[in-house]
Amino acid sequence: MTDLATTPPDLDAAMDRYRVELTGYCYRMLGSAFDAEDAVQDTYIRAWRAYEKFEGRSSLRSWLYRIATNVCLDLLNAGSKRARPMDFGAPQHQASAVLNERPEVTWLEPVPDGRVLPQTADPAELALAKESVRLAFVAALQHLPAKQRAVLILREVLAWKADEVAQLLETTVASVNSALQRARATLAGRPPRQSEAADPLDADQAELLGRYLSAFEAYDITRLTALLHEDAVLSMPPFDLWLRGHADIAAWHLNQGIGCKGSRLVPTTANGMPAFGQYRPAASGKGHAPWALQVLEISDGKIVGLNAFLDTARWFPLFGLPEELDESYEVQQGA
Repeated sequence: MTDLATTPPDLDAAMDRYRVELTGYCYRMLGSAFDAEDAVQDTYIRAWRAYEKFEGRSSLRSWLYRIATNVCLDLLNAGSKRARPMDFGAPQHQASAVLNERPEVTWLEPVPDGRVLPQTADPAELALAKESVRLAFVAALQHLPAKQRAVLILREVLAWKADEVAQLLETTVASVNSALQRARATLAGRPPRQSEAADPLDADQAELLGRYLSAFEAYDITRLTALLHEDAVLSMPPFDLWLRGHADIAAWHLNQGIGCKGSRLVPTTANGMPAFGQYRPAASGKGHAPWALQVLEISDGKIVGLNAFLDTARWFPLFGLPEELDESYEVQQGA
């Protein structure tokens, strides 16, 4: 049975085949893992309500993308735009750094790979999918007007044809091509910083991450900073503070961030990149408590971005990370 022949009792199962790719599309549009899942849920609700009017003039997949696009455009027109700390001005210096917290709705959010990356046996297809959910790329998309963003994602990430996008957006092919050209020009004017995908790691990446984990858990800041690019950036949403370069990042860890000494790291992945759940020593003196989701950006054998997302009550359940690390966990890990 094709999706054109889907009957209402089968609709949930048919739509569920597209959940991951639709979530990935909405995530790129909205920059929020939670908003993306809400948008997909809203898409399915609208699809159920409108199914009697669906006449099969397009595939179910195309119809769902049209609905999802409209949901995202509605949210974006309401002012839902995500940013990174680097979008709010110049880097601070450690000695004079001020922690200014902004609302949660401000920030570009990390997302687990499994929520947005469809399973595929094609290495090239998987590499493109990972590239298109990198924090830097999704942040760059946020600078595009909503319809240009949709056109760029559909044409260059999802490889839709211009006439297919025109039909989805109820516009002309010329309008789609024009929007794509303007979107490309905007991104060319502020290209996202390059970083390498993870999972599976190549040997060099695995070695770098092993050295990072060892240096961070030993809190050997000299070894840690040796792994950083000279222009590496440290950011800590929900604070708009960000630091650049070895000196300020090292000084931060040895001063305001000294409470991270004795931390433990649990590996995971986010946005197609290596990540760690960071647990600081618990106030009780027993075990370790959640502190940050670290998402690392790597390029040319060095770490170029340390993104520490501090709202662990929000992120750790989403990424399936433990609520705490007790002594039994640490013994099991050989700590």
